[in-house]
Amino acid sequence: MTQTPFSKIIAGTMTWGIWGKKLDKNQITDLMNSCIEIGITTFDHADIYGGYTTEADFGNAFGESQIKRKDIQLISKCGIQLPTANRNTKIHHYNYSKSHIIWSAENSLKNLKTDYLDLFLLHRPSPLMQADEIAEAIEKLKTDGKILDVGVSNFTPSQTDLIQTKTKINYNQIEFSVTHLEPMLDGSLDYMQLNKIRPMCWSPMGSVFKKADDKSIRIKKLADQLSLKYNVEIDVLLLAWILKHPAGILPVFGTADKSRITNLMKAIEVQLELEDWFSFWTASTGNPIP
Repeated sequence: MTQTPFSKIIAGTMTWGIWGKKLDKNQITDLMNSCIEIGITTFDHADIYGGYTTEADFGNAFGESQIKRKDIQLISKCGIQLPTANRNTKIHHYNYSKSHIIWSAENSLKNLKTDYLDLFLLHRPSPLMQADEIAEAIEKLKTDGKILDVGVSNFTPSQTDLIQTKTKINYNQIEFSVTHLEPMLDGSLDYMQLNKIRPMCWSPMGSVFKKADDKSIRIKKLADQLSLKYNVEIDVLLLAWILKHPAGILPVFGTADKSRITNLMKAIEVQLELEDWFSFWTASTGNPIP
């Protein structure tokens, strides 16, 4: 099966269920259709979202919708084990045994009402990962047509290298934003470009709308000025800043607000001028760049 390219901006579903908006079946279907209509066709999941309930909520809506599977791309993640009422887990931990990876992927398929995942990610690195065992699980899932591609999430370059001794990693979903610059400075994004790994980023707005610290105040002040210049909202500029990076980062946004999602798509058209891009970096650090 040929993999369909992901949309340039990805819809994160973490807050669609009981961890956020508590959307019902009709609301999920409506939100999916709204995303698709404006060109957001990729939906990012993880087994743990909603305490292992959000995938099933989404799948129940998708299964009864008129949306064709070929018109969307589904991402999910495995490995994190949370103590919840519906699982016999005593302590927060990670599990990357072959049997668990396969079971988790198959469980996500069942919950999402689909025959395959476009991308399957190892959610967070574990010190007990065995590259051989992970590769065996991934190979079986690929051979059986249950996943089309594989990646990691929140992995450092050395952790990614460990897995890549046995199987190719094509994506890494990391935290990156104008308030979280580390992947741009510690070599992570350089490493991904060198190794043909496509970055995705979660929390692309960073802490700009969450904190009233000096960093956020500086960034908001700059963004307010530039929003007049580019005639777009602040959050659009924050996404445009990410999209300008040559690594080809795919932002995963977390909002479930339809009007805001529509606005975010404007970021694809915004071409930040060079000095404006560096102005955001300077505002983030509070100092001239090195």
